[in-house]
Amino acid sequence: MADANRDQELKQMFWKELASSPFMMIGLQGVEDSRTRPWTAQIDTADAGDKEDGGTIYFFGSKSDHLVQGISTGNRAVATYVSKGHDLFAHIHGTLELVNDRALVDKLWNPFVASWYKNGKDDPEVQLVRFDTDKADIWKSESGATLVAAALKMLGRDPGEDHQRANRAEVSV
Repeated sequence: MADANRDQELKQMFWKELASSPFMMIGLQGVEDSRTRPWTAQIDTADAGDKEDGGTIYFFGSKSDHLVQGISTGNRAVATYVSKGHDLFAHIHGTLELVNDRALVDKLWNPFVASWYKNGKDDPEVQLVRFDTDKADIWKSESGATLVAAALKMLGRDPGEDHQRANRAEVSV
């Protein structure tokens, strides 16, 4: 597969998988506690021309959460993602920004988000966070890859390089 086609395929696969299983590990770089934590993505496709090409990623958090309190101008964010079937992996870079837009909260609010907040959308702890992504390193896993790797190794080829060439892309998301 040509690089551009592979990159687009993996990018579209990422967005499809994220819509199906929106759980990511998010953390801030350059802060004392840079551990990643699980968050649930809310994808707003209104500003995406093609839904297969993504949208804007938002998260609902609590103002008292360590990650939310650590967000400031210039903080870099990192996220990791694994699809439900473990057939897609991603490492995403970008920034997090606090958003205070009630119309957007209303638009993205759903019963799952509501279950976390005692007073619903009016809970004083509700904080919407936007993830402005820069780039992602996306890997596709294929069943039988271990057997293929063993065969390539026997032929004197580097299975890691061959696998990466066919199943990895660095893309902007």
